[in-house]
Parts: sequence; C-alpha cells; structure tokens
Amino acid sequence: MCLILIAYRTQTAYPVILVANRDEFFARPTASCRYWAESPNILAGKDLQAGGTWLGVNRQGKLAALTNYRQSIQHNMQLHSRGQLPLDFLNNGQTAPEYLQTCVAQAANYQGFNLIVGNLQQLYYYSNRAETAPLPLTAGIHGLSNHLLDTPWDKLVRAKQAFGEVLKQPFDVENYFALLQDRQQTTEEALPNTGVSAEWEKLLSSIFIQSPDYGTRCSSVLRMSAMGEVEFWERSFNAEGVGDTVCYRFKI
Repeated sequence: MCLILIAYRTQTAYPVILVANRDEFFARPTASCRYWAESPNILAGKDLQAGGTWLGVNRQGKLAALTNYRQSIQHNMQLHSRGQLPLDFLNNGQTAPEYLQTCVAQAANYQGFNLIVGNLQQLYYYSNRAETAPLPLTAGIHGLSNHLLDTPWDKLVRAKQAFGEVLKQPFDVENYFALLQDRQQTTEEALPNTGVSAEWEKLLSSIFIQSPDYGTRCSSVLRMSAMGEVEFWERSFNAEGVGDTVCYRFKI
C-alpha cells in the first residue's frame, strides 16, 4: 500500500472514511479483498507470497492499514514481512495501544513501515522510522505515502486536497475511485529524494502508478458509520489498468 488518505471524525455520520492505493509488482501473486477462509473474521486482500495484508477490517470493527517506508536499503531476507503487522492486529484481542507497544518492541525485525490501527473510537499511527512513540490520530484529513504521516510530498498534498473536495459532495464511491486514478507525475524539481533512481522517483510520484512491471494493483474505499456499519469497496487492476470491483457491507 503506497497511498492512504483518512478523514477521521470530519463527518458525524461517518467518523472513518479511508481511501487507498496499493502499489506492487504485477508479478507478485495477490488475492483480492474477501473474507479469509482460514480467518473468516477478517475482510482484506491477501499477499499470496508472504501471507499478509496491506488493508483490512474485522467483524469487531478493528481496522489496520500499512504502507512501506521507502529508503535505499538492501532487502534483508531475515526480516519479517511487513504485511504481517496489520494481520496480527486484526487477528488478536489487543487494543491498538497494546498492540503498538508490541510493534515498538519488535520494530528492528522489519524494514521501514507506517502502520495505522484502531477502530471507530480511536485510530493510532506508528512508524519504525519515526522518532516518536505511537500517536493517536487527531480529527481531520491525514495522508500517508512512503514517508512519515502527512509528509508534504507533492502527490500527497494533491491527494489530500482532492480528497477534501470529494468529501464535501454527496457520497458516490466513483468520485473516490476517480481521485485515486490521478496519473499526474510530479515535476523533477519537486520530487523527493528517497535513495531510489530519478526514474523511479518520477514513476512513483503519481497517485495512480502504471508501468509494464509495477503499478497500482488495487484502489480501496472504506467507510465506517457511527452506527457501526462498514462498507468496503476494492477495485483491482492488472498491467493494462483494467479493474474489477467488489463491495462488502456488514454491521459491527
């Protein structure tokens, strides 16, 4: 998952509205959003290579979302898969603060990550590349790409602005999918320097990423009502950019 936008307590009827794009190599096997056969309490997509997820909810209303922290570090096969972090939270009975203390203790076992976990009552953010302890999210619009929470990268600034405009309109899920389809790339002078090549920085600078081998694999829209109603849409994509859409609804 390389882009997450959250409107937290900006609407009385829907305290949590989250939209996200997951970017990954097309060769990496993936299952689209569904209830897991081995864990029917969990609704999420699944990384079929490592077994984890990037975004999911469970029937008790727990929410977990992940992005990688981009830096030029050689991949260490001894480290744990970051996709296990959201899955573990959804699978256990711990509160978000309790679980994040476990994450802090095990932070060195993972490459850089950003993690948002919680429920309707409170969401928390933690990164093992931040110098701060886990933080409760404040009310408002927040964004994550592949750096720390609300880092003002051009793509994130544009995405948050577009998200805010869509939130003002009567709800239509297609409007949220449309903002996640933005292919505008950042100008060279505004690109971040995260240690990858200039070509990769340029490719990764759009909200929706498309190339022959790597790109946006799915877009997600999730909202949770104050009454405990959960709606979860996911639109998946292949290398040609053509996607199928699924939708799930349940009551906590």
